Amino acid sequence: MSRTRTTLGTALALTGALALAGCADTGTADTPLDPDAVVIDVRTPAEYAEGHLEGALNIDVQSADAVARFDELDPTGTYVVYCRSGNRAEAALDLLTTQGFDDVTNAGSLRQAATATGLDVVG
Repeated sequence: MSRTRTTLGTALALTGALALAGCADTGTADTPLDPDAVVIDVRTPAEYAEGHLEGALNIDVQSADAVARFDELDPTGTYVVYCRSGNRAEAALDLLTTQGFDDVTNAGSLRQAATATGLDVVG
């Protein structure tokens, strides 16, 4: 009985830690970014309209046409992706990598991406 409680307690603690890690900000603002990189905001159009980095493309990573939109990009280019917290940007990075893109950076949140790129928030 005691071993079952210990195992159950460990499993619950691990599940909680993984859940919190999934909510963590995955930004890489400390990484130097290529000033010529194409910046992509992977949030919804409504979020983009509320404020985005100047010159950023808007490709909603959760939209039905995201893969088709990413296919229009040059896979040899350099890209910086961001979202609200960094989680959708990480999903976009994974998707782009799967599509053969080699140089993609997750800049994290809008605020982190603004700091990392030096671009202004507009809109």
